[in-house]
Amino acid sequence: MNFSATKRWRGVPIVSLAIRLDRSAPPSPQRAVGVVAVGNVAVGVVAVGLVAIGPVSFGLVSIGIVAAGLVAFGLVAAGLVAAGVTAVGIVVLAGLHVAGVLVL
Repeated sequence: MNFSATKRWRGVPIVSLAIRLDRSAPPSPQRAVGVVAVGNVAVGVVAVGLVAIGPVSFGLVSIGIVAAGLVAFGLVAAGLVAAGVTAVGIVVLAGLHVAGVLVL
């Protein structure tokens, strides 16, 4: 399923969806790029996906200023494995303000 809004902000679609659920379907782009991006790989101001990259990101692997997910990297990070200035998780890799079981 691919969708990109016709409205744009600075050349980037406002909303972008790129999710491939059916593996028997023909190949299609699986990366969503937009202000709000939802997809297997999502890149946007607000990104939600298996891999999410953006200032605010939620996903299995998240990279951003505020990141939440299984593995999260960011200034504020929350996840099972978290790395950031403020980090919360089971395994915390780095941080100034941390809360976790195993702090490295």
